[in-house]
Amino acid sequence: MLNIYLASPRGFCSGVRRAVGIVEDCLKDYGAPIYVLHEIVHNRHVVSDLERQGVVFVESLDDADITRPLIFSAHGVSETVVKKAQDMGFKTLIDATCPLVAKVHRQIRKYAQEKLNIVVIGKSEHPEIIGTVGQIPNYKQVRVIKKIEDIASLPFDKESPIGFVTQTTLSVSDTKELICELQQKYPKLSALKKDDICYATTNRQAAVRALAQECRVVVILGSKNSSNSKQLQNVALQSGASKAFLIDDKSEFPWDCLQAEDSLGISAGASAPEYLVQELLTELQNRYENIKVHDVIIATENITFKH
Repeated sequence: MLNIYLASPRGFCSGVRRAVGIVEDCLKDYGAPIYVLHEIVHNRHVVSDLERQGVVFVESLDDADITRPLIFSAHGVSETVVKKAQDMGFKTLIDATCPLVAKVHRQIRKYAQEKLNIVVIGKSEHPEIIGTVGQIPNYKQVRVIKKIEDIASLPFDKESPIGFVTQTTLSVSDTKELICELQQKYPKLSALKKDDICYATTNRQAAVRALAQECRVVVILGSKNSSNSKQLQNVALQSGASKAFLIDDKSEFPWDCLQAEDSLGISAGASAPEYLVQELLTELQNRYENIKVHDVIIATENITFKH
């Protein structure tokens, strides 16, 4: 028998639903084309579905038509980008930044107003971190780190007050360890009252940990440029799964790694639509005669962001 364990929660979080909903509403209100600066979320299928409806994704403001609506992606953008778009004369600017990312933006601006030294935990090349640091474009006392080894190179005095924020899609356990090291070096470290890592990231990682304890193989549905999806793959490997794969859809499923009598865990990143999970389940049911599906539920998510 092939035992399949489905992680819950999985797939779209409220921030992604809000961002995609904003784009869909904009299409209804203004018609096509509309422009989005960067991918609205990091998922190939979501982007392709919206492109078919008339959305144009651009990497530069210069590639968008100023007479048409322009949407900023869920990852957020810098103040410099917003001002440039305004100066260029865009008629309609719409912000689809995830509210939890926007909360981090407010916090880093508060630190700068208080003249604190600032540490940003995350990947410097990720759009979310670029947008976060870009909230304080002329502030010199800010540094981005992504691993414990980076702490040693921070130039701040050990007794100086330090504020920190984190990317919302990082590994919960790795980030906790990094923050502990920061606290050891900087006793006056301060942060948001709640962890910057969003509830959806936390819940999906916890669900995958539970999957990995039951399953030899774990598959995460999500695109390769999705930070939260890659973290789920890493969490599965760290939590006991023999093999873990990150795939865009059923076409990339590693069939050679699965045996008839096996245990398979399935989850999806916060930017992956649920239909990808259902398509994979249908394909598994077509290939295997004896399947039993189990739900692994670690939380119920009731948070909704208006758009």
